[in-house]
Amino acid sequence: MYFIWDNRKLIKRLIVRETEARYKSTMLGLLWLVMTPLLMLSVYAFVFSSILKAKWPNSSDSEFEFAIILYCGLIVFTLFADVLNKAPYLILENTNYVKKVIFPVEILPIVALGSALIQALISYAILLIFCLFYYASLHWTIIFFPLILLPFLLLLSGLSLMLSALGVFIRDIGQMVSVVVTGSMFVSPLFFPLTALPEGIRPYIYLNPVTFIIQQMREVIIWGHLPDWSGFLLYLSASIVIALGGYLFFIKTRKGFSDVL
Repeated sequence: MYFIWDNRKLIKRLIVRETEARYKSTMLGLLWLVMTPLLMLSVYAFVFSSILKAKWPNSSDSEFEFAIILYCGLIVFTLFADVLNKAPYLILENTNYVKKVIFPVEILPIVALGSALIQALISYAILLIFCLFYYASLHWTIIFFPLILLPFLLLLSGLSLMLSALGVFIRDIGQMVSVVVTGSMFVSPLFFPLTALPEGIRPYIYLNPVTFIIQQMREVIIWGHLPDWSGFLLYLSASIVIALGGYLFFIKTRKGFSDVL
C-alpha cells in the first residue's frame, strides 16, 4: 500500500511517540517492553506446566521447553489481540487528526500495528535467547521468520483499517471484537497441538487467522523445519486481498467520519 511508503517518516515518528507515551509515567519506563513478555511467560508457564501439568506431545517433559513452545505462540496471539482490540477506537480517540484536512488518517491503524510490532519483535528476541540457552544452538530455519511474519502483518493491517472505520459508525463493534478475539485464543493451537484434535475438526481451526502463523513460527524457530510453502502462499494471497479490501473500505468511508464525529 503506497500510502505507507509516502508517509513513512510520519509513521515512524508516531510509532516512537506512542511507544514512549505508553510507558512514560511508569517507574520502569521502556524496560516494561522486556518485562511484560517475561512476566506473561512466567505466569502461563507456571499455570500450564506446574499446576495443570500440561505436556506437549513429541517433546521432552521439561517445563522450560513447554514454556518456550507456549511463548512462541503467545507472541503471535498477543500481537493479534493488541492490534484488533485497539482498532475500533483508533479514529474515535483521534478526532483531532480527522478534522485536519492534510493529515492522512489512514496511517493511524498502521501506527498502532507498528507499536504492537515493536513489542512482538522484542518478545521474539527474548524467545531466541531462551532457545539458545535451552537447545545450545539456533536452527538455521529462523531466517524464514520475517517471511512468515509478512502476510500476518498484511492481514492485521487490513483488518485494523476495516475495524477502525467500522468503529466510527458502529460503536458496539469494539465489544464484539473483544469477545471474538478472546474466543479465538481457545480455538487456536496456542495451548495444545493440532494433533490433539480429531482430524475432522482441524481444518476449521485453520479458519482462525492465528493458527497457521503460530504453527509455522514454531516449525522454523523451535523445531527447525521448513515452512509449509503451499499454506504460506494461500495465506499470503488471502492476506493481500484482506489488506487491499480493508484499505479500500477505509478510503470509501473516510468521507463520513467528520459528519459522525
